[in-house]
Amino acid sequence: MMNIKTFLVTGFLIISTSQYAQYTDIINSNRPGKSMSAFSVGKTVIQAEVGLYGIREDHDLLRYEANGFGTEFDVRYGAFFDQFEFTLNTQYQYDWYQAPLINDTRGGFKQVTVGAKYLVYDPFIKQDKPNIYSWKANHKFNLKQFIPAVAVYAGLNFNLGDNPFTFPTDRTISPKVMVITQHHFGSKWVWVNNIIADKYMTDYPTLGIVSTMTRGFNMRWSGFLEFQGYKSDWYADTVFRLGAAYLVRENIQLDASFTKNVKDTPSLLLANVGMAWRFDSNYETNYKRVKGEKKSKKDKKSKAEKGKKRKDEVELEKTK
Repeated sequence: MMNIKTFLVTGFLIISTSQYAQYTDIINSNRPGKSMSAFSVGKTVIQAEVGLYGIREDHDLLRYEANGFGTEFDVRYGAFFDQFEFTLNTQYQYDWYQAPLINDTRGGFKQVTVGAKYLVYDPFIKQDKPNIYSWKANHKFNLKQFIPAVAVYAGLNFNLGDNPFTFPTDRTISPKVMVITQHHFGSKWVWVNNIIADKYMTDYPTLGIVSTMTRGFNMRWSGFLEFQGYKSDWYADTVFRLGAAYLVRENIQLDASFTKNVKDTPSLLLANVGMAWRFDSNYETNYKRVKGEKKSKKDKKSKAEKGKKRKDEVELEKTK
């Protein structure tokens, strides 16, 4: 069971992990990267993910620079069943803009998106149990780890007010869809990919991809490396992110990251710190005994203890 416990702990920081259900003992956050996990937070669970960043932007051709800061505030809520969640993603930025003959300030929402995500396929539900007698058997090459969990996402972007961070003809409401895959390689590595079609009913639809590789270092620390690419007739870029996260408590995570793009029209540099906080007091976990297992005499309990089950005797069942 130590392999399973380690798997859950090391996967908490960036990417959601689940052995038999969406909810886990440790918080599962999308931060500090920009990719979205295939897994949900769990039915009735509310999770807030917030961040504060500083940004420097320089454009060699247009000869302008902008320095400022921004906030990110995301809310996730598990509804109906464990595979489904509603999401709210927001980003507000304020900066000081300087160009020849121009010295101004800008402020506005770079993102306000409301959406929903559903886990279509979860390969970890029928995952083989660890062999307590063989280290080699537990660490041998397994083709199953190359089968990803798959989720789909659909949402609506809201363009609020006179927004200086989007193109002039951007619509007030535009759609966003996404296909999400998530791999787990052993107990320490997680690979998430998002394939995105954004604002595809506007004058400048965008196609994008976010690919995040996460590694758990120990019971509290993990790090990630992320690639993001997006392309439209209005703007295209390639971005890299590097960061780490730290587990403060079961329901609280802190994180920090750096972002740099490859272009100089404009060049971008961001530093970001944030926190994720899970509220799970309303979550009810249902357990069932693993079929086929026989109780030994030592496992027999008194009537008062019959309702309790050891972790190595149970698997998590989906909450109805």
